[in-house]
Amino acid sequence: MIRAVLQTMRPHQWVKNLFVLAPLVFAEQALDGVHFLHAAAAFLVFSVLSGCVYILNDLVDVEQDRQHPVKCQRPIACGDLPVMAARTALAVLLLGSIAASYIFLPSSFAALGLSYFTLNVAYSFALKHLPFVDVICIASGFLLRLIGGAAAVSVPITPWILATTFLLALFLALGKRKHEILQAGTRKKEQRKVLERYNLAHVSMAMTGLAVATALTYAAYTIWGAQTGRFFHPRDLAWTIPCVIFGLLRFDALARRAAGGHSPTDLMLRDWPFLVNLGVWSVAVFILIYFR
Repeated sequence: MIRAVLQTMRPHQWVKNLFVLAPLVFAEQALDGVHFLHAAAAFLVFSVLSGCVYILNDLVDVEQDRQHPVKCQRPIACGDLPVMAARTALAVLLLGSIAASYIFLPSSFAALGLSYFTLNVAYSFALKHLPFVDVICIASGFLLRLIGGAAAVSVPITPWILATTFLLALFLALGKRKHEILQAGTRKKEQRKVLERYNLAHVSMAMTGLAVATALTYAAYTIWGAQTGRFFHPRDLAWTIPCVIFGLLRFDALARRAAGGHSPTDLMLRDWPFLVNLGVWSVAVFILIYFR
């Protein structure tokens, strides 16, 4: 039963919560032991909260998931995790994570974590049925992770990073919708109702625009962003712009792979060109911020 709960919480997707650590890194505080522990605690809390969101989504979407070639294997959809047990696990994990937030982290972080879950409740029951509003909700969740990470370690966060993160998250969310449209074919309504209200050509155009906007905003941050720490200036990151462009292009290519039913956000975690590029970007950013 515990294994089924953990599987439903999608631990492989918790990599998205690394956005919580971004304020710590860009504020030049990653080598500070106390700040690092607070950021790590924030990462764990958001991982549990995002796991709760996945449990909630699977409870709400159980019938649609049973019509999907891959999602039908999820524990709730296939019957490995009974609905009542899933509801109990959701309540325990949610209350525990919020309580831990108030005990070990600033109250502002706890409020942001609760806001993140509340947003996803609205998404699961209503907003996911509205085209483009659904992807804005997903992108807003990434912003709350970012702001929550800043609140956990009490560091400022620049508008440039917020803007770049929001645009990138919109791009990733639309890529997932593009993949779902291609994969569903004539069964859009059975797998996800909102897919019927999306136009593939419009999604592709929006993704192109968001990719360009994300790259330009990141580049603008490296040129005009204000100095955020004692030694680091964003212009030092200009060398990493090619990594950002490659990552955007690679994800777009993954979004077009409809065969197999796996989403591009799953594929990118197993795609070695994407992972190598992400690793190069991460190492370069850390060196440029902390060892120049």
